[in-house]
Amino acid sequence: MTDALKKLSDEGVAIWLDDLSRKRLESGNLAELIREKHVVGVTTNPTIFQKAIGSGDGYDQQVKELAARRVTAEEAVRMITTADVRAAADVLRPVYDATDGRDGRVSIEVDPRLAHNTTATVAEAKQLAWLVDRPNTLIKIPATKAGLPAIAEVLGEGISVNVTLIFSLERYRDVMEAFLTGLETAKSKGIDLAGIESVASFFVSRVDTEVDKRLTKLGSSDAEAAKRRAAVANARLAYAEYEKVFSSDRWKKLAEAGAKPQRPLWASTGVKDPEMDDTTYVVELVAPGTVNTMPEATLNAVADHGVISGNAVEGSYEKAQAEIDELAKLGVSYDDVVRVLEEEGVEKFEASWNELLETVEDQLKKLAPEGAK
Repeated sequence: MTDALKKLSDEGVAIWLDDLSRKRLESGNLAELIREKHVVGVTTNPTIFQKAIGSGDGYDQQVKELAARRVTAEEAVRMITTADVRAAADVLRPVYDATDGRDGRVSIEVDPRLAHNTTATVAEAKQLAWLVDRPNTLIKIPATKAGLPAIAEVLGEGISVNVTLIFSLERYRDVMEAFLTGLETAKSKGIDLAGIESVASFFVSRVDTEVDKRLTKLGSSDAEAAKRRAAVANARLAYAEYEKVFSSDRWKKLAEAGAKPQRPLWASTGVKDPEMDDTTYVVELVAPGTVNTMPEATLNAVADHGVISGNAVEGSYEKAQAEIDELAKLGVSYDDVVRVLEEEGVEKFEASWNELLETVEDQLKKLAPEGAK
């Protein structure tokens, strides 16, 4: 059952799980996925935590204790989420040690309400790194305009970063620039670059969702024929940008000092269009030195019927560019698509965060001992 996943790993793709919950940790499920399905990392986001904590599985005792201390909902959320990330980091520690820190990583995101505030994002990233207190943590920072200098500053402090919510090639180039700047700062401070890890989370399925919605409105046969192509094409062109930057002289100087490249991470890889194969965003984006973070349903789909046929990205750049160019000819603005996706991405995470706060607030009231109510 895991042959496809093993082959994916053998092709140089790190398989990360895009999910985390107390139940998954306490049941031993995460350890089982590491052992049997080649999972070597975990990503989280506000939506994942909102679903986990909203379900209530396994959190009552901690919530009771937090309620007894009369903590705010915000403090409770941070205590709960960092506890899960800390525990997951401990489960993944053997992978971290075996891969010399490359994998075995767990990501936790800064408060999405800070996405447009550079100073607050940096402060939050430092706080999260301190709270989790595990070397195999990645702090997720969104690739907003305000997030870019924060990414450089946090990396410059020696803190490992997962850059999230990347949709456009232009913004991805900015992200890699921030990564290089951050490492150069860390190097100037005498920080060991070998200990800094970073991934750049390039979102996939949401691109098809937004583009195909616009193509449907056009209603032509040419528009119909262009559907279900933009996301993979966009990601493949991102990999071309990655190859350029990480073969540059500027990068080589950092590599000589012990730095590891910032890997492209394919995020949002669960297929949302029922007419598409549910393994598309995995099998079509196989390339060495990448990460694919999958919801469990996608992980199981790849294990069950995924066909891994070697590097699916190399040699595809000309075709990918033609597919993106075709959108403009049809009247779909790439720049507007990625702008909308970034704005919506931040808004969705903010909404999930607010729902999470409300859920925890309700649980604190419900489970508080008499003297703390």
